Amino acid sequence: MPKLLLVDDDLSLREFLTIFLRKEGHEVEAASNGLRAIELLQAQAFDLVLTDLRMPRMDGLELLDEVRKRGFTAQVVVMTAFSSTDTALEAMRKGAYDYIIKPFKLEEVRLVIQKCLEKSQLVAENQQLKKKLAQGTPTKRPQLIWTSKAMDDVVALIRRVAPTPSSVLITGESGTGKELVARMLHDGSDRKVRAFVALNCGAIPEQLIESELFGHVKGSFTGATKDKKGLFEAAQGGTIFLDEIGELTLGLQVKLLRVLQERVVTPVGDTHEVPVDVRVVAATHRNLRDAVNEGRFRADLFFRLNVIEVRMPPLRERRDDIVPLAQHFLTQFALRNGREIDGFDKDAEAVLAALPYPGNVRELENLIERAVALELSDRITSQWLPDPGQPTWLGQGARSTDDGLAPAQQMVRTVASVDRWAVRNQAVLELEPLLDMLERGLLESTLQRTQGNKTDAARLLGLTFRSLRYKLAKYGHADLPSG
Repeated sequence: MPKLLLVDDDLSLREFLTIFLRKEGHEVEAASNGLRAIELLQAQAFDLVLTDLRMPRMDGLELLDEVRKRGFTAQVVVMTAFSSTDTALEAMRKGAYDYIIKPFKLEEVRLVIQKCLEKSQLVAENQQLKKKLAQGTPTKRPQLIWTSKAMDDVVALIRRVAPTPSSVLITGESGTGKELVARMLHDGSDRKVRAFVALNCGAIPEQLIESELFGHVKGSFTGATKDKKGLFEAAQGGTIFLDEIGELTLGLQVKLLRVLQERVVTPVGDTHEVPVDVRVVAATHRNLRDAVNEGRFRADLFFRLNVIEVRMPPLRERRDDIVPLAQHFLTQFALRNGREIDGFDKDAEAVLAALPYPGNVRELENLIERAVALELSDRITSQWLPDPGQPTWLGQGARSTDDGLAPAQQMVRTVASVDRWAVRNQAVLELEPLLDMLERGLLESTLQRTQGNKTDAARLLGLTFRSLRYKLAKYGHADLPSG
């Protein structure tokens, strides 16, 4: 579960965002100023720090400086009023991942945090990889798992294309395994002994991506305290994988096209060209042909990238692969969690085969990780899997049982009822009272399911025991048995 540190001197906003972020599935700690935030960062590891800029005792820029100076690995996102956008840009030059302008929409907060956590995960994986390499520990890469005819054709194409120097465009929905294909192309080429460098073009702020790709020289912008090589230079002789290539701005598309044509890069702030020998593999979940027709993507760059197209089919088009993939993930997560779970019962296999998987293989992986964490028997049962008749995100709660609806389904039904009432009565819903009502109902229904056992309830809700006790005290349930 991602761990977030929220820093803001506004108590009401701090409490509101804490509730919202926990409902999004994050573990959240809060601090009212930068000094308290530093204490928490020293005591425990966080994936992300979401901080206001203007605070007493230590403001957001000072906190950012301390985070970088002390070597904390957490990414930083700053919040600021519209009038202080210059300060927010200064924070990004100092190393902040992104900024959010107040007043903000919750969807904006959700998307920024999602992208930031993706980058944080990549950073953590890179650090772990470096540590294993330094220790001489062999690392096992993720691999494609398939038995379907649809994937037979894809893999045959990958193996034919891999030894060539041609650029490849990998298309397909999110979560289908496009980076795995890029790695297979690299490993099957004569470049496999050199670097494989990956960049998610949608996860890096527009102001920084040019520096990431092409590098910069000292003094080229505020915060550029030394020369830095870009990813094209880092991938010299190897392969660079540009994921979500459709997110690049038209200006950056022009610069990337020049790199592909001339085989040189020019670092930001420099006039000297640096020759590069890199194979480019790109990927997108968007329809780039439509983007070209609409003027959002350059036709000349599209044809440079799309010498050979590899289309990854969605999981719903390769259903023969679902159970083998699920068994692969089960083996991984059982080993990681020290569990002896050796398979799925028939009902669980039937549920897995029937789900729609809008999130594709990545969604299946998340479902199996959750099932392994919650399953009490030596085989995965359908209890911890989503109901195929409901939207897949209801998998965050258990399936219906003889006792009634699962907590997540109860919450959805409540929201739908309240929404219908509001429409019928032309009423305006106030967000905070509604969230409190839903949270209280979810806590009560979960405690009923666990017969008052708080430890089990915290596990089902994805909360720490301490967080659950705080919430129970908030709603007057502190006297329930602790189990």
